[in-house]
Amino acid sequence: MKPAARRKARGLAVQAIYSWQISQNHVSDIEQQFLLDNDVNKIDVEFFKEAIRGVAAHYKELDTALMPYTERPYEEVDQIEKAIMRLSAYELKFRLDVPYKVAINEGIELAKKFGADDSHRFVNGVLDRACKDLRIPLQ
Repeated sequence: MKPAARRKARGLAVQAIYSWQISQNHVSDIEQQFLLDNDVNKIDVEFFKEAIRGVAAHYKELDTALMPYTERPYEEVDQIEKAIMRLSAYELKFRLDVPYKVAINEGIELAKKFGADDSHRFVNGVLDRACKDLRIPLQ
């Protein structure tokens, strides 16, 4: 699959993860709704599905790895930043085919697109420090 299709899948996945966090609806319902409501011809659909299912299945483990590096109570982290960091952390931990620099950079780009003005700096700092806990050895 082309990098552009993967990037689009990440953007859609962040929105789906955010929706799941806010609504607390079942992830399969959210997945189905997003696939129906969006033009998925140019996205990596399998990556999208795996990413949102993986984040939903492993969010506690991912949060545990991210929490020490947020420099503020995790409950106070913005929901879109949390969605982005969970997705990137999922890739770092479970998608060893994705180079760690790509996972972090994609998180930064998503924060620039969806987050507040300085979100990308926060996301970068957290992912950069959490990377050593999520991916051993660094690849």
